[in-house]
Amino acid sequence: MIRFCWFLTLSFFVAVHGYTATITVMPDVMQTLQLSPQAEVSLITCSPTEDEVFTVYGHTTIRVFDPVSRTDIIYSYGEFDLSKPYFIYRFAKGETDYYLRGEPFNFFLDSYISRGSEVYEQILNLLPEEKQSLRKALEWNRLPENCEYRYNFFFDNCATRPLFMIENNIRGVFNFAPTTNLPSFRDVINYCTRYRPWQTFGCDLVVGMPADRAMTLRETFFIPDDLKNAVGNAEIIREGKAEPLVKKVIIHSQKNPPPDKSLFFLFTPIGCFSLLFIIITALTVREWRRKKYNLITDVLLFFVAGMAGCIIFFLSFFSVHPSMFPNINLCWLHPLHLTGIVFFAVKKWKMIANWYHFINFAAIIIMSVGWFFIPQHVNGAFIPLIACLWVRSGWAIVRNIYSIR
Repeated sequence: MIRFCWFLTLSFFVAVHGYTATITVMPDVMQTLQLSPQAEVSLITCSPTEDEVFTVYGHTTIRVFDPVSRTDIIYSYGEFDLSKPYFIYRFAKGETDYYLRGEPFNFFLDSYISRGSEVYEQILNLLPEEKQSLRKALEWNRLPENCEYRYNFFFDNCATRPLFMIENNIRGVFNFAPTTNLPSFRDVINYCTRYRPWQTFGCDLVVGMPADRAMTLRETFFIPDDLKNAVGNAEIIREGKAEPLVKKVIIHSQKNPPPDKSLFFLFTPIGCFSLLFIIITALTVREWRRKKYNLITDVLLFFVAGMAGCIIFFLSFFSVHPSMFPNINLCWLHPLHLTGIVFFAVKKWKMIANWYHFINFAAIIIMSVGWFFIPQHVNGAFIPLIACLWVRSGWAIVRNIYSIR
């Protein structure tokens, strides 16, 4: 269960940057940097695919192509090194460093075509001196001593970095078309994981209330497809004159059709946890009929809830990732469930165990009512899980009233 919870956490945090690989930095930087007038700079957007947990968000890179000097390089800010010590711990805590990597465009293109991703190229309307400035900045940035940056999945990832680099190396300014009714961070993430209900469940479990606020237009750019759409409708303004930011679009490959959405119900989170609720309820009814309490049921259920609560508690109070705190899920999944197991198992602490169940029973009712007013999304799969804890605590209250042991 611990490994499973860490998997859900990592599935989300590996998130939102798409393409990943072990860092390799090309050594020939700062050499032959001069671009010809025929050079082009493009924003490359690779569409999401469903083959891995980290490919469902897509990926953004910068391409610099110069037919005269035969330069054709992709600059990717979505790289990390899995071999670093304590990677998962540092990743969850928000202390992961990502890297800029350069690679030949044809290698990059073959990789994404093979996974069935659309490779969408937007050639930008930049001046020669702007292209030159950007190329030099990117080459300096991919030097081994400069290529590392502190990753932030909402505000500093593989999509936001390329835009930042382009904007800081041009003489004009970008003017993005205004958009109304912007979604929340959670809406966007859940849309990306719509074909992966377990990944959606994990994100909804560990990401807190701040993710449910509406984003600004700029904040939507952490998703590559949203950045692509915004850039496609944007203008670049120089000395009061506005021109389209994108002068040409090239689609290098078509996206594979989406997967079949008809998932077998029992294999989704709500299906699995509904079945668990039926089993827990059936065991509780069986105990009632036999007038006998089965301690193992509570130990297993509250142990799993307590371990999940430890992970949520850690992410809420110790992680520097954004949108982790406050998290209302701590009201029903918290580390105190592990303490409750001790109360259940030790006979002389029976009174404390009874009070624990009473408080848990009441807290779940209050939380369930309060969720109508608290602006945090409730995943449907949470309901049968919460009901399992509620039923067992309710059964403990009944046992205490009727002196059932």
